[in-house]
Amino acid sequence: MPTLPKTRREAIVDSAAGFGGVALAGLFAGAAPAGGPRPHRAGRAKSVIFLFMEGGPSHLDTFDRKPLLNKLAGRRVPASFKPVLTPMGEFYSPLLAAPRKWSRHGECGTEVSDWLPHTARLADELCVIRSCQTDGINHSGGVCQMNTGSPVGGRPSLGAWVSYGLATGNANLPEFCVLCDSTANPTNGPRNWSAGFMPGTHQGTQLAAEGPPIRDLRNPPGVGGRKQADKLALIAGLNGRHAAARPGVAGLEARIRSYELAFRMQARAPEAVDLSGETAETRRLYGLDEKPTAAFARNCLLARRLVERGVRFVQLYSGSGSRWDTHTDHERRAARMFASQDKPVAGLLRDLKRRGLLEETLVVWGGEFGRTPMSEGGTGRDHNVNGFTMWMAGGGVRGGQVIGATDELGLHATEDRMHVHDLHATVLHAMGLDHEALTYLHKGRPERATQNEGRVNERVFA
Repeated sequence: MPTLPKTRREAIVDSAAGFGGVALAGLFAGAAPAGGPRPHRAGRAKSVIFLFMEGGPSHLDTFDRKPLLNKLAGRRVPASFKPVLTPMGEFYSPLLAAPRKWSRHGECGTEVSDWLPHTARLADELCVIRSCQTDGINHSGGVCQMNTGSPVGGRPSLGAWVSYGLATGNANLPEFCVLCDSTANPTNGPRNWSAGFMPGTHQGTQLAAEGPPIRDLRNPPGVGGRKQADKLALIAGLNGRHAAARPGVAGLEARIRSYELAFRMQARAPEAVDLSGETAETRRLYGLDEKPTAAFARNCLLARRLVERGVRFVQLYSGSGSRWDTHTDHERRAARMFASQDKPVAGLLRDLKRRGLLEETLVVWGGEFGRTPMSEGGTGRDHNVNGFTMWMAGGGVRGGQVIGATDELGLHATEDRMHVHDLHATVLHAMGLDHEALTYLHKGRPERATQNEGRVNERVFA
């Protein structure tokens, strides 16, 4: 019986078995996935390390001294101050003092409290922004907006936009890595580092908080590299046949690329996350062997090793599970949290600088919002989205300066306000990406990281 000619679809399906061979060649060649649209200009920063204090650190106790707060402690907010909306409705509660000792540091003379003695010594590296604002009044919305630009979930995270917008910085590690300081997930969990409506290849890869940072990198006994490659080539071929029969399913390409990256990571990632070769001096610098700082120190040191190897975006969560949320017992709890990250963060900045990496690594520090000057229940501080502090260093940032201000009680940003959209636009600018030109077509609509809002704060770099 004569063989009937194959349809175009049948020919594609049959030839898809060869996709495995193509994938296998790519695996052994160490080919990296293609990047996104590429930079719009030459950026000073090649990588970002975002130090996220999940739960909301108090600006009033760290970088934004308010003498009037201590003077009026125990009284209500004077009527001359514009009210703020707080989730717990504590605006008319008595003001809570901030009994810190403040000193000027560096040639710039930036005031920093005694809760940050190690970070304070690096004041000349910091661009302190005292006028940050956000819309997410509760943790879910606040964390979501600081990560994705929107208080409502579903959009790509800032790290995903950086991954999409730049050519890959390495062939054997994820472009976007996430590290938490405990086994507890931050508010919203993996949605914070999601790729949203983008291909899944741009989402963050979470490294484990305990044990090996990247699990299951080693093959079981009896499974060698060639056998593993053959297995992955077979999977790639099956996925290719599946994709050929179902054109337009974007997730399949992401799945194939994830298998290929996982194979390459087996060869290179173990070395990248192995801290055993670090010197005793480096361990001391980060506080790696001190109980209060060990967890965050480990992640800060891993972050340095990752950007050193070309990872574009590394996000570190301090206080995973909203441990910075000091609605009660603020003095004791906040002091403990600041102590847990102060030495590791300072160690990270010093280590990056001495290795020549700080100029090409943008370091961002902050949380989803700040805290109120009013007390909650007499011992705590509520959420404040109207004015709070973050800082940037490295990556072309001009250190030794303070941008913006809040009113005399730290309630409202009053000068050079910097919304989350502005912050994201500024981070992208440091990476050479124009937040207005960086678009992703989703359902026929050009989407942007800053949702058609935001402005680059040029003073950060001036």
